[in-house]
Amino acid sequence: MPPGTWVSAWAPEGFPEVRPGDDLATLVGDAVAAGSTAALAEGDVVVVTSKIVSKAEGRVVCAADREQAITDETVRVVATRERPDGLPPLRIVENRLGLVMAAAGVDASNTPEGTVLLLPHDPDASARALRAALRARFGLDRLGVVVTDTAGRTWRDGLTDIAIGAAGVDVLDDLRGGVDAHGRPLSVTVTAVADEIAAASELVRGKADGRPVAVVRGLARHVRAGDGPEADGAGARTLVRPSADDLFREGSAEAYARGLADGRAGAPA
Repeated sequence: MPPGTWVSAWAPEGFPEVRPGDDLATLVGDAVAAGSTAALAEGDVVVVTSKIVSKAEGRVVCAADREQAITDETVRVVATRERPDGLPPLRIVENRLGLVMAAAGVDASNTPEGTVLLLPHDPDASARALRAALRARFGLDRLGVVVTDTAGRTWRDGLTDIAIGAAGVDVLDDLRGGVDAHGRPLSVTVTAVADEIAAASELVRGKADGRPVAVVRGLARHVRAGDGPEADGAGARTLVRPSADDLFREGSAEAYARGLADGRAGAPA
């Protein structure tokens, strides 16, 4: 390779359909070992979709229960929008993982007919377990794991993958207190490293190509060595913005309804 800083990503072909109870670490390890690079290397990050984690963990419900599943996974409604032709309303909600997304992350794509998938119960724990198993199998010290899901973005069209689970990866790179190339102080820059890894991996995995696993190489500076809580890191849950810092906690209809109710409650009898 020519001089410079390089990051590469590849996704093995031929990953099998995952079923409840499958040993996901074995499936991922087999796929990686059979890929073009033959094995993992120190400092690699293994990226897996939440779909295969959910399938292995049995997070599957009947499609007839999709709207109820969304309700069950919701802790706060952010915004709703009615849809034509009698379709259920679009719901943007905060789910039990703290993620704000459409339909609470309940997914009907890439799953058998008649079923939908819920997000993993604890994606960070899933990432920790997968990291431990892959480190043991490949004899590695420094290895990261990221679990991804697809989400929309406020003010931006299109979808991208984000990290909802992580282990062995510095999910944030806090540059505050440093200076830029011109010596100006950096006061707000905190890079979402795990989200950037998730998005990069999707470019080689694709959405419907049967490649739910990728390996990202060249980011060893963000990958931790060893085992235990310190090595696993804080996880992707730390990427969720605290409610006190959320300037857009409600949709327009919800804010109007709350304001109307508050006004009525405070009005004289």
